[in-house]
Amino acid sequence: MASALEELQNDLEEVKVLLDKATGKRVRDALINKMQHKSQKKPELLDNEKPAAVAAPIATGYTVKISNYGWDQSGKFVKIYITLTGVHQIPAENVQVHFTERSSDLLVKNLNGKSFSMIVNYLLKPISVEGSLKKIKTDTALILCRKKAENTWWEYLTEVEKECKEKEKPSYDDETDPSEGLMNVLKKIYEDGDDGMKRTINKAWVESREKEVKGDTEF
Repeated sequence: MASALEELQNDLEEVKVLLDKATGKRVRDALINKMQHKSQKKPELLDNEKPAAVAAPIATGYTVKISNYGWDQSGKFVKIYITLTGVHQIPAENVQVHFTERSSDLLVKNLNGKSFSMIVNYLLKPISVEGSLKKIKTDTALILCRKKAENTWWEYLTEVEKECKEKEKPSYDDETDPSEGLMNVLKKIYEDGDDGMKRTINKAWVESREKEVKGDTEF
């Protein structure tokens, strides 16, 4: 089927042929006007000739940083569990984990229109990059970090966690008065305790002071 542009070109050629054969001035002028009108007319595009509409960009979503996870260990592996609803239903290649000797980097692509990432840096001890792997279970991504030194016990997952926990522990000094150390422990319990615990400690302190006062008056 000829396009609108081709039809217009054919009409112009036909007018030129008639113009060559015409002898009268009026006929020639009419043909010339017809040819000029044809040449200036913009052919309308047919439905199947219209330019394709520019497709709207597809939303790529955004990346969610994962902060909640659980971890466990065996003699060979440190296991990190990340709950992600529907992760077992996406292609396996959408779940990627990159390991270094002291880190793991998880990236989950296109899960419910979003991406998810979690980086665990400064692992407590070195791991074997070649022996580490990932597994996908129902609604769970499992990262298996292969211990470089098997059958060693990890008290913490990362160095940062270890440092934070160590700072929270009350310090004991042999040269310090034992009663002072006990007061530090009680102070820590008081600060971290709920209202009931604080009332109990306050009551015990008041009773202790009352006993001291009574003792002073008797002697």
